[in-house]
Amino acid sequence: MPADPTTLDDSPELPSRLDPESAEWVRALGGSGAEREAAVVRLHELLLRVARREVRRRSGLLRVDGPELDDLAHQAAADALLAITGKIGQFRGESRFSTWAYKFVIFEVSSKIGRHFWRRPQVSLEAEEWERLPDRFGLDPSRESEWRELITALRRAVETELTERQRQVFVEMVLNGVPLDALVARLGSNRNAIYKIMFDARRKLRTALAAHGYPHDNTPEQQR
Repeated sequence: MPADPTTLDDSPELPSRLDPESAEWVRALGGSGAEREAAVVRLHELLLRVARREVRRRSGLLRVDGPELDDLAHQAAADALLAITGKIGQFRGESRFSTWAYKFVIFEVSSKIGRHFWRRPQVSLEAEEWERLPDRFGLDPSRESEWRELITALRRAVETELTERQRQVFVEMVLNGVPLDALVARLGSNRNAIYKIMFDARRKLRTALAAHGYPHDNTPEQQR
């Protein structure tokens, strides 16, 4: 019968594998009463600090700030807290408890960011979005006219050479800067499948650009 994930594993080997700090977290969170409540509060504070740091790090992609950005951090911390306290009995000490907990909150941040991205149209082919590519990839300003021509050709190839799925993945990742994990979650896919779609899309684009005299190793998406 599977172990109840909300209870501590009473296996005698478990305590010997835990560092003192991790063991204290597991003991307190697996207990009851005021001590457990205090541990939950401390853990939430820790998770919120991590979530705030992570959303600030990604704020350039989100194009939001202030209360909305902080709300994303609070949501991620709260959901991570529920997941951790519900799975505390599954912690086996392969890493420090704090490292294990951080993975939950980083996952929740990625999930919340993914939902934020999908409030906007899924695929943007607007000219102003493409015009941001030179700055995003740090292209040489002295070659601006050359890059403008190349980006125009790249945009045309994306619109005409790619399947709808390839175009969605390429534009979201390269043009809109959507994080891979967020795209995977939104599409109900996995990393390998998204990598394969990107590989096929880039191969088509390289072929199309080469046919118009553009070397494949000099395109913006190769400069990432």
